[in-house]
Amino acid sequence: MARIGRVTERIDHLADSELEDLGYTVKKALGKRFQGSFSIRHVDAGSCNACELEVQAAFNPYYDLERFGVKIVASPRHADALLVTGPVSRNMEAALQRTYDATPAPKIVIASGDCACTGGEFGESYASCGAVENVIPVDIKIPGCPPDPLELLHGVLAAIRKEPKKSRLR
Repeated sequence: MARIGRVTERIDHLADSELEDLGYTVKKALGKRFQGSFSIRHVDAGSCNACELEVQAAFNPYYDLERFGVKIVASPRHADALLVTGPVSRNMEAALQRTYDATPAPKIVIASGDCACTGGEFGESYASCGAVENVIPVDIKIPGCPPDPLELLHGVLAAIRKEPKKSRLR
């Protein structure tokens, strides 16, 4: 460890002030629209788990997005938004649709990672529906393979600031 240093996190990757500034911008935006907290239901629709590692990192003690009012919930019925990672596998298609249907209005869907945004290297095939928007409507796309926790926070801020649509078909 002394010879190599920290392998998991580049020291120059993130200035603490950048995270703090963005975090407090999120917290301020939450106070205006969501009464101080933003609940996210995360759905892994068939990914390689790289995006899941970054989602988990976003809530570890280093980034700790919960201190800014963003939290992960276990039920879509308690969620303000769905965060979907991975291309939608055929086995997860119905489960993703049911999760979307169980989410209360206004439904906000965030596609996180290249696979969720475009289908990535998997695309559409006998085993994959491809991008999340092929199954449910997507409001915010966060590209990257995988997007880091700071990019996730930028995506959450975009979702918070997005005006709700009057009606959602499907």
